[in-house]
Amino acid sequence: MPEKENKKLKVLVLSDHALSTSGVGTQSRHLINGLLEKGTWTFRQFGAAMKHTDYRTVVVNDDFVIKPIDGFGNPDLIRVTLATEKPDILFIFTDPRFFTWLFDIEDEIHQICPIVWWHVWDNYPFPEFNSHFYNATDSINCHSHMTYTMLKEFYPEKTRFIPHALPEELFFPMEKSQVIKNKIELLGEDRKDHFVGIWVNRNAKRKRSNDVLKSWELFLNNLEAKTGSRNGTLIMHTEPTDSEGPNLFETARMLNIESNVFFSRDRLDFDKMNILYNISDFCINISFAEGFGLSTLEAMMTGCPIVAVKTGGLTRQVVNHKNKSHNGVALNVDLKTLVGSQTVPYIYEDYVTNENVSKGLMRMYNLNKNPKTRKKLKSKVLRYARSEFSYQKTVDDWHDSMLETIEKFKNRNQSTWDITTI
Repeated sequence: MPEKENKKLKVLVLSDHALSTSGVGTQSRHLINGLLEKGTWTFRQFGAAMKHTDYRTVVVNDDFVIKPIDGFGNPDLIRVTLATEKPDILFIFTDPRFFTWLFDIEDEIHQICPIVWWHVWDNYPFPEFNSHFYNATDSINCHSHMTYTMLKEFYPEKTRFIPHALPEELFFPMEKSQVIKNKIELLGEDRKDHFVGIWVNRNAKRKRSNDVLKSWELFLNNLEAKTGSRNGTLIMHTEPTDSEGPNLFETARMLNIESNVFFSRDRLDFDKMNILYNISDFCINISFAEGFGLSTLEAMMTGCPIVAVKTGGLTRQVVNHKNKSHNGVALNVDLKTLVGSQTVPYIYEDYVTNENVSKGLMRMYNLNKNPKTRKKLKSKVLRYARSEFSYQKTVDDWHDSMLETIEKFKNRNQSTWDITTI
């Protein structure tokens, strides 16, 4: 075997910084860690952020090196890196609008290596305006099944479904005694018997944070009318004063539900997040556009059912695609609006009304009342999450996809010469 083939294959990664807390960052970290176990790969990542507090290169190990950068780079940075590092493949993972310059120089990149993309598109119609990006990419691995369904019709030869996934040691069910203990420690003795929900998102318009609070108020009113009590607590793991969203303190005060909302504002490690999911009876997401929905999967990995609108990547989580049963409560879309901008000319946004969200919460409450039903549902949710979003399968599929992409690229670039003797 030639010496070149004994060397590890080098992957140049453009994504959020793998040690950051963003969904893209943590998913790139989990994937790279899993692929390193194969012994085949070595990674060089440009870790993106708006601004970093420390710009020193991070050497996680010999095969995982991260260079922090502002934004997602530029043509000169990539040109120099391609010349010096000579990667075997370029891996990109984020919205294509951050990479328009990269696709403009794809002919230069393809002189060195192929391009693979972990991609998501939130909703229909098919984004024909992205065709330039898709044509320039050698492999498109979609982490939303809806995205995969949309793209495979146009690019069947290079489109795969490879969903996000989480190592099972990060999010898992805890012993009942530990759940009760942590629930009392975090929420207080007076809330130990409360029906508890959790919402984990950035406080931004797309996530409908104010509508979550309004839906919770409607549910509490219905609960009081039905039971005579308002024994419910919604954990909102977010920044209530984020400039991208409304002031959630003021909204909760206006709705008179301050005593029924618990704001978790600090950035938490995985073990602390695991506790929050374990003490919750459900996790909710009603975003009007959601490519995947990582927090709902995190919750499901602990056995926590979800209340989610059937949009984007949430659909395959809340609805079992094999038997059409629900992993909690699946909310139908009540209104689709066709919106757009100069860079994204058209895309649908999916809305469910606050009234129907509150009805969904009541269905979840009723499911939770019966201990046998609750236990059965939690077991069902956990089995589904582990089987359909298997971490090892995601790692294995990425391993196979990149090897296949590199091999196809080599074969495509091998010139065939016919020699004629004169």
